[in-house]
Amino acid sequence: MTISSEKVFYEGGPAKVDLIINLLAGTTLVGLPFTLGALVRALWLRFKVTNRRISVTGGWFGRDQSQVAYKQINEIRSMPRGFGFYGDMVLVMKDGAKVEMRSVPHFRETEKYILNQIHLQNQKSDKETVQGFAT
Repeated sequence: MTISSEKVFYEGGPAKVDLIINLLAGTTLVGLPFTLGALVRALWLRFKVTNRRISVTGGWFGRDQSQVAYKQINEIRSMPRGFGFYGDMVLVMKDGAKVEMRSVPHFRETEKYILNQIHLQNQKSDKETVQGFAT
């Protein structure tokens, strides 16, 4: 079994358009909570999508971190935001747990990449079979 090096597809923060739209919404009293949420995301939310896993760092001061291997993902749910410039994704794991990815830039391309990696990982696992002892 050969171990390939990890190749980064995307590494960075949320979409800048998310912050811009929510800063404009912050000019109204109703938009202030959305502006605060966008500021927190812009400061501390980071994504890393590689050919082996997905890592999401977020929360207050970036203290929460989730890493997901493609073999664990059962389903991806996505929704465009900001006139389609960015989107939100929810990765549903095989055990029912969910990992949220908010304000993902180029989310359609990212979703296609993740689906492709899931398909490749499933093909690899189908080829690898556990051999038992012959009697």
